Amino acid sequence: MQPSFKMIDEKTGRYLPFIYPEELAFWEAARERKLKLQRCSSCRKAWYPIGPACPHCFSTKFEWQLMSGRGKLHNYVIYHKAWTPWFEKRVPYAVVQVQLEEGPRLTTNLLDCPVEKIRIGMPVEAAFEDITGEITLVQFRPAAR
Repeated sequence: MQPSFKMIDEKTGRYLPFIYPEELAFWEAARERKLKLQRCSSCRKAWYPIGPACPHCFSTKFEWQLMSGRGKLHNYVIYHKAWTPWFEKRVPYAVVQVQLEEGPRLTTNLLDCPVEKIRIGMPVEAAFEDITGEITLVQFRPAAR
């Protein structure tokens, strides 16, 4: 996978993430429908967003580790305005913050859940959405527990 700096996919009209070289392991895992984050080799804590050093102990030694993909909804906001044409058919939609079992929080979307059913603390699990041949987004859905 080459670093991507394209902002909008011409085919779908969706915004695409900027992919920097230090993030390639995250995006390659997502394409394989896996969630991998950095875990510190010193204090053993996982973190997100991706960065050059552990935000807990500042060590620069880390490994990419597979996460469970399970977590709880920590916070959310419901949008009633379509900020781009792609969102027009999706209003209202939620942007959520998920706290993974391993600790880090990810801001993402909640799939397969009407906005009136969203609850803080609800169990969720990773879901993967192919956007282009190169980009797969890590999303979440209510857990099938």
